[in-house]
Amino acid sequence: MHNFEYKENARKLLTPEIVNLLSSIYEHKGRQQLFVEAKNDELKTLLEISKVQSTKSSNRIEGIFTTDKRLEELMQKKSEPRNRNEQEITGYRDVLSTIHESYDYISPTSNIIQQLHRDLYSYNQNGFGGKYKSSDNIIAETDGNGIQKVRFAPVPAFETEEAMRIMTERFLEEWNNSKTDKLLLIPMFILDFLCIHPFEDGNGRMSRLLTLLLLYRAGFIVGKYISIEMLIEESKETYYEALQDCSTEWHESNNTYEPFVKYYLGILIKASNEFESRVEYLSDGKISKPERVKRLIQNTVGKINKKEILEKCPDISTKTVERALADLVKEGLIEKVGASSATAYVWIQK
Repeated sequence: MHNFEYKENARKLLTPEIVNLLSSIYEHKGRQQLFVEAKNDELKTLLEISKVQSTKSSNRIEGIFTTDKRLEELMQKKSEPRNRNEQEITGYRDVLSTIHESYDYISPTSNIIQQLHRDLYSYNQNGFGGKYKSSDNIIAETDGNGIQKVRFAPVPAFETEEAMRIMTERFLEEWNNSKTDKLLLIPMFILDFLCIHPFEDGNGRMSRLLTLLLLYRAGFIVGKYISIEMLIEESKETYYEALQDCSTEWHESNNTYEPFVKYYLGILIKASNEFESRVEYLSDGKISKPERVKRLIQNTVGKINKKEILEKCPDISTKTVERALADLVKEGLIEKVGASSATAYVWIQK
């Protein structure tokens, strides 16, 4: 069985590149604390947007979809789930809210992880919510010829409960009693969780919920206001590549954690930049809303669509954004590219 030697493995990760990534994240953290103290109204808006994006993206990574209209109804608790996809989306909504509201009281023990998984499947009558897998599972991929091959064989079912107990105990011992940087411990723990793959289903979603929980408990609030899940979805090919690289020889404890840790730290830096950018756009009350739309497009490298503009400026109505875009096109300042749902806008360089 894997040795779960968090202290020693974290020590090996202190390369110049990773140290620089850590330094950047801590610099962002200091600035973010000032935002939290000064921009309370703007942050409430970001929080609600983040919850929706997190629920949508984390489920979509696993092939679980519903319409935006139904998602909004479910998130606002205006409707009950109508099918299995919506049951799983609603369960994610509830666990996400639990973590946002009670993270201080949720320690990631083996029992607590099972309880969170139980709640993830509370709307689903499949019977395996909260229970570790009863049969072995594999992580497979399908090649271009449609042939499926095993990418990774997780811990066997009969060893899963013991592996989870040892992993969580050693992780919490290092977390509570060590000077090891928690930003290194978090992705190492998530990688180990994914390599155990303890549940019949829902392991990917649980890993992302646990990431948010641990970031909260480590004092990093960026995941509250910017959806980590959405950023992972946007870069899921890189995510899976890092996971593949780090799972090789995991059972023998000869694996590396470096690609996965670097990936996660990169996601945190991207989230931090996005957070600061959104707060800036939300709080700039000295300029008009159409002018804010104009500046956003002007400062965007490449194209940006209406949905992205609304996400970055959530206090601006859809009608106002549409009117601003029409005016900017008419004035020859931006170019409209694509059609229908693929429509986007590009600033015209002069």
